[in-house]
Amino acid sequence: METLTLVPLRPDGVRATLEFVFAVHPSSTVKVSEAAVPQKRGANITHESLNIASNLLSVPPASVEPETWYSAISPQLFTLLDGGEGLELMKAASYVIGFGVLGRKASGAPGTAGWKFLAEPLLTRIKPFPGFLDEVDAKLDGVIDLTSDKVVVRNDELAIALRRLRSLTASHPNPGLCKRLLSPVLLPLWALSSWHDAQPSTQENICTPALELLKIYLKLASSADIVLFFVKNLSYIGGYDKGSPEWIYKTTGQGHIEIVDVRQSMGNVSQTAPQIRLDDVDGKISKLLDLITSTLSDADISTSFLELLKRWLKSSQNLKRRDIFVKLQEDTEDPLAQLVEIKTLQAMMEKFPEKLATQPKRILDLVSQILAHAGDNPEEDDEVPGVALSLLNMIITTPGFQKARVPPEVLTVIESSLDKLGKGGTDNNLSQTANNLRLLLRYRDEVDAPSDATSAPTDRQIEDRKTYNLAISYISQPDSPPPVRSEGLNLIGTLITSQSPILDIPGILVLLSSQIADSDEYIYLRVIKLYTLLCNKHPRAVTNELVDHFVDAKETHSVDARLRFGEALLQVIERLGETFTDAVATQVGNALLAVAGRRGRRPKTEARQAREARAQERKNREADEVWGGKVPDFSDPVSPEEKARNELLERIVEGWESKRASEDIRIRASALSVLGAALESNIAGLGQSLVTAGVDLCMAVLQLEREPEKGILRRAAVVFVMSFVRALDVARKSGRKLGIGFGKGAQEDVMRTLRYVAATDEDGLVVQHAKDVVESLENWQLVRLLPEEDDSGGQGILAGVGGGGLKKLAGLEVNPERSAAPPSDSRLGPRIEEIE
Repeated sequence: METLTLVPLRPDGVRATLEFVFAVHPSSTVKVSEAAVPQKRGANITHESLNIASNLLSVPPASVEPETWYSAISPQLFTLLDGGEGLELMKAASYVIGFGVLGRKASGAPGTAGWKFLAEPLLTRIKPFPGFLDEVDAKLDGVIDLTSDKVVVRNDELAIALRRLRSLTASHPNPGLCKRLLSPVLLPLWALSSWHDAQPSTQENICTPALELLKIYLKLASSADIVLFFVKNLSYIGGYDKGSPEWIYKTTGQGHIEIVDVRQSMGNVSQTAPQIRLDDVDGKISKLLDLITSTLSDADISTSFLELLKRWLKSSQNLKRRDIFVKLQEDTEDPLAQLVEIKTLQAMMEKFPEKLATQPKRILDLVSQILAHAGDNPEEDDEVPGVALSLLNMIITTPGFQKARVPPEVLTVIESSLDKLGKGGTDNNLSQTANNLRLLLRYRDEVDAPSDATSAPTDRQIEDRKTYNLAISYISQPDSPPPVRSEGLNLIGTLITSQSPILDIPGILVLLSSQIADSDEYIYLRVIKLYTLLCNKHPRAVTNELVDHFVDAKETHSVDARLRFGEALLQVIERLGETFTDAVATQVGNALLAVAGRRGRRPKTEARQAREARAQERKNREADEVWGGKVPDFSDPVSPEEKARNELLERIVEGWESKRASEDIRIRASALSVLGAALESNIAGLGQSLVTAGVDLCMAVLQLEREPEKGILRRAAVVFVMSFVRALDVARKSGRKLGIGFGKGAQEDVMRTLRYVAATDEDGLVVQHAKDVVESLENWQLVRLLPEEDDSGGQGILAGVGGGGLKKLAGLEVNPERSAAPPSDSRLGPRIEEIE
């Protein structure tokens, strides 16, 4: 065992461990084209096998120190994370790192061995942490040329770190890990993503990955403060220590970006922080607005605008009071930072005024304060009132604005201030604008027709609408990575849980049905969870949607997608429980019986298979002509037993697909499984006709469909009978009258069929299931001899065999206690009956 646990420490041992688990795990299946070849790389990677492989690799054995373990497996995991060994292995490596190592507190917290060897190698190549520069200096030997830049991180190292970090955060939706990894390198990502005059290769290898990572973080942790943070650090191009740079990003003569140590550059230790040119400010601001437009909500953008405006107003007031007091030198604000804030405010008002108007109450409150001050001091020549009037014009001219919605006290202040500015201002343009806005505000409600006026939405409706729109944008954008789409589904889940009236149920169902076909397990599993949340309030709509997609009458979905709809339907039925009844249960039961039956037809699928068969036959004929006969087999030689096994496996997998327009065997087995779960959830809701038809269908499957490829269908049929017996037993224990007959003749027919299957079937699981059901059915027949539970609180179903021994059996009068006691009446002696 110790030898096996140390396999990952060998060269290429991590990949060998992954492939071994994926090949031998029971949940792994193979494709038809891979069934007859060695299964080293042909196994499908399932979530169950990936979880086991992650546990094997992420936790070091007791005999190995964590430092030794993670230092040995980290280079191998990074090699797989680069994607050169295939996309599937890259996703597997990202899962092992993200969920297995960094997702555990013992190995993923800063300071632990897992963080040191799997997170820091990525982050320190993007933002050298304190001490990293000294480690680089310690590794340098020989003479150091102080006249040239000392490169800390080369261009290729920076590009590899960004690529690996993007693969790690985008391959699996782990929002918590994404925020933990990206928050320390926000400013470096901003500097790299907004780099000016980047060459095409630099743009592709560095700027684009940095921008994608930055968008992922902003969508997961969106807030108004992030805009102020980037505005304040718009000119960031490297790390700083007390105002002096330790390192900076710098463009080489070939146009590459490198990290350079500037502590001793040209012998100038007191070098100040480098600044960007004024010509680059507009480009940086434009990229910043594009970034926040694509990631932040309108409310966050509006809030950040108001905060910037307040800071600008405060700085303007301080400038006017310079003749009153003198500021200390260290308290003076950076002129470049003030210029950036002013230009950002101007650009936001010009680019998306409709986004800034999403919080009219807060804007109008601020405008009223500015205009009140300007109205009391009309002689002041200031640009602040002009900005306030521009904001007021933006709010008033917004479609749907109504003066009645403005708080009366705010409206009174604005009207009186506009009147004062229009009469006493020294600036003719300002006075004319104030008069025009006063008239527009007075007659604004008359501009729109009365029929266009709508009631004001509540604060909750506004917030829910913003959340809903944000979630839809996260999910529907084609370039959204899995963590962002997962976050969008989380937002939809919060609205469903809070029973928000803003939800459009048909639209949500269409959205979920489009996402369930996603290949990422964490996306479609979360979609299934949302279906179960929706079914509490909308059972009919949810079940109709799932049944329609599972039946797939128009033949638009793949087999995998239909199986996922079946899994969602299964969990919805289990969630409904006893409420799964009436028309909902009847519709679902009839649909499942139709799919599980033998008469389903798929003409479009048959036509597609015929086209594929003709194309394959044409390729084979061309290959035969090239080789002048049968194409030789270049695969590795195998034993006759293994060859026979592979041929059987290939025939079984091929037999699952629909032939001659029939239904796919996997879909039929799934339908029987879902119907069995419905029996256990509420057998009375399905009714006698559906239950009887289901049992008859299972008996027909066991008797008539004996082919090897239909083994999974026979397994589902046997399990359905078990679910039926279990549902009858549960109903008996609870004292429910189902009205479903399962008499002696029907029992004998079922038992005879199951015994025949257990004795003759070639599928081992079918045989074992049949034996288990026969045994359970025999036990159930014995239990039925016990008296039923007394509703008044008397003896229960097993009261005859508990608390002192056997007391009573149906059809047989037995009382051991009375027989052992001395008879008080000679006429009541022991009575013995012999029955067969």
